[in-house]
This record gives sequence, C-alpha cells and structure tokens, in this order.
Amino acid sequence: MEQKTNDQEVLLVKEKNESKLKAVVGFDNDGKLKTELPKQANLDSFLKIDKNGYVLENFFTNFHRQYKNPTDFDFFKAPANLVEKTASDLEKMLKRPESKSKKEMLEKHENKPEDYIRKDEKQEKPNLIDENKVDWQQLEKLGVSKDFLKNTGNLEPMLNFQKSPDLISITVKTDNLNLRTDARLALRQDEDGNFKVAVHAVRNKPEFDRPYFGVSLTNEDKNNLIQTGNAGRILYPEYKEGEKTPVYLSIDNLTNELVAARADKIKIPEEIKGVKLDENQQKELAEGRAIFVEGMTSRNGNEFSAWLQINADRRGIGFRFDQQQEQRQNVNDQKPVNIPGSLLGKELTEEQQQKLEKRETIYVSGMKDKEGQEFNAYIKINDEKGKLDFYKWNPDKAQTKGAEVTPDKHSKTQVAVNSEGKTNEATKHTKEPLTREQIDPTERQVKKHNRSKVHSM
Repeated sequence: MEQKTNDQEVLLVKEKNESKLKAVVGFDNDGKLKTELPKQANLDSFLKIDKNGYVLENFFTNFHRQYKNPTDFDFFKAPANLVEKTASDLEKMLKRPESKSKKEMLEKHENKPEDYIRKDEKQEKPNLIDENKVDWQQLEKLGVSKDFLKNTGNLEPMLNFQKSPDLISITVKTDNLNLRTDARLALRQDEDGNFKVAVHAVRNKPEFDRPYFGVSLTNEDKNNLIQTGNAGRILYPEYKEGEKTPVYLSIDNLTNELVAARADKIKIPEEIKGVKLDENQQKELAEGRAIFVEGMTSRNGNEFSAWLQINADRRGIGFRFDQQQEQRQNVNDQKPVNIPGSLLGKELTEEQQQKLEKRETIYVSGMKDKEGQEFNAYIKINDEKGKLDFYKWNPDKAQTKGAEVTPDKHSKTQVAVNSEGKTNEATKHTKEPLTREQIDPTERQVKKHNRSKVHSM
C-alpha cells in the first residue's frame, strides 16, 4: 500500500504576507479556501492529487471563480507521505530563494492556477439568463438563497440553462406540514419571459416500467440504462400527439430521473481530445451507441482512454472509464456496479471514476448528508453486493473494515445524527441538523433546548 501513497500528492498554499505553508483541504460553505497545518497526522483531511488525475484542474477552476486576486496565493505540491517534511523544506527555501538550486526546487514544486484554467474560463462570459428576470422569491420559499447557490458553485450553471450540479436541500411548505427533500434545481422560462424554478427531486429508482411519453422501454434499454446510464439508441416519444421526436435517453445519476435530449440538437464531433473519429465511429455515436477511444489527451497533457457515448443529461458526449458491458459481470458472477459521475452532490473526477472501475479505493470530500451538511469518506466498490461502500478509514489499510456506510472520523457524529436519526447523550435533545464535523450541540442549540424545556413545564 506504500506505493499507492507515493502516487498521491498534497496541495500546499502560502498566502501573501505569511511565511507559513498550509495544506489545502478544499472550500468551505462560503466558497473560501479551507486549510490545515501540514502535519502528517492530518493527512486524511487534505485534498489529494493523483499524479495522473484532474483534481488540480477542477480545484483551480473553482479557485479562480471565488478569488478575484489569485496572485495573493502561492501553491506548491508535496508528496502525501512526505508532506510535513516537504512543507518545512519549502518554507526555508522561500525565506532565502536567491540560489539557483533553491529556485529550481521551488519551481519544481510550484503549481500556478493559470496553468490549469481553460482559456474559455479565463474570460468572463455573460450568462444566458438575465438575473433580473429570475423569480428569486420563489427560490426563497424553498429555503434556498441566491447567495447560497453562488457560494456553492450552482448559480452559474443554472443561469446557463443547466441543472444545479449538486443536490440541494429544499423545503416545501403547506398548511399542514413541511416537506424536506433533496433535488437538483433549474430555471425555466414562462410565457411572460420570466424564469421560474424547476425542481428535479430525487427518486428512489428510475421509472422503467412507466412508458416514457408513449415509448415502452425494452429489457435491453433498461439494462443499458442500469449499466451505462444511457439507453444506447434513439427513441421516439410523442411530446405532442401524433408528433414523434428523436431523442437520446439517459439517467440523471443524482436524482434517478430519466432525462431526454433531442437528437437534432446534439452535434457529433469529428475530433475528441486530440483523436480524430472515423465515419463509423461518428455514426455509432449518432445512433446512441458507445465507442471505445484510445490515446486521448486531457487538458493537463495526460493520455487516457475511455468509452464515449451521448449522455442526455450532459447534453453532449459522456466519458465512461469501465470495461465492455459484457465484461462487467466477471467470472465470479459479481453484481454489476454503475460508476457514478457524481456522489451525494459531489462531482467525481475522471481519475476517481477510473480508480473505482479498477476496484481501487478513493477518498471523497465535500459530500452532503440528508440534512445538506458536508462530510468526507473513503469509498470502494462492493462487488458482492453490487454497490458502493463508505468507510471512515482506508479499507485497504485497516485490518477490519467498518460499517457499510461510515463517514470519516471528522464526520461520524454529523452523519449519524443527520442521515441515520441517531443520537448520543450530547445530541439527544438537538432537533437541528449538525454542521460539518460537529460533535456537540452549540451553545445556542443548548440555550434553545433549555428555553423550550422551561416553556413546556
């Protein structure tokens, strides 16, 4: 397992006018950079960088959106198994960087945000939807603010006719009850040209047995949707009586909703990630089938291969890092596991999806429990049960595995209270959800309980 640790790096940051380096954990709920001291004991909390992954690209894209003066920060990378020593060495070099050898070493470890940001994201683009035409009051009635959407990175996609990338906790109030649920939100134009909130709530499972606008799904369609997330062919639903529309059909991995995209609105590319597609490959894609493409190049220069297929939820080409469909069920009759594009509101990188497909363990931070609070966990495929298991420690290193769904040590109490309805002596009187990594009730929550206790006497 030591080799796996050596394959990971940690991102270090030094703010302007500060001498100490800190390790990057991620972003907090307000979109601000969250850091910790670069101690080896804190390693599980740090943002992990796979040398062949795309974590840095995603991180610096979000960083660029949150900070108007990125030059106030200097970023460096350090091996995960030597983070404490490397941070100490870099701090010494930064104090006296005059020598050529020190400059070369600093450059070797330095990561510049502008190197990871796509050219089309460096320039501010106007949103397709005018914010002044959005019914923000309707959103407020669901318990969601505009600032919350902005700080969590969901606002910009919604203002460009996309669904929120994350699941968002909403509250629907009626005369007799308040209904809380998780949903992806979108903005849809009404007859007056204004934009209302469209709610895409989470379903327990996809509705395969109900005809989709007059189209009954075949067993092959259902298997394809379960295995790959896509139907694998063009369907012809009737949105208007007597008028058939050719569409691609896929599953929204976050909500289990069936999503369609008009086939005539999807452009089939001639080249993808540096690889030219031949006529047969373009034809296969256009008909909804998957093709395997090798030798593609990621934005940061790494070569990779993947299955490509039209994904209706993404309105374009989706990448899948698994083997052929018939190879997914191995000789041990293991149950097939769908590799998700996102998990509990957290988008998985291409590298993380590849690792899951290879049956390797990944560490995911920033997932959200049922109360909308963030938590972190190790995740690995359970082939025997055909699902993903969550662990509070790395199952590859632990001698005995934990419960099937267990957050990491920082989030154990939070998830137990918010998602599983459990309590301990400290939290049994707390009715409000715990925040990320919270263990005990806050002083305000204790006072609130004491006041309600006095009033009930």
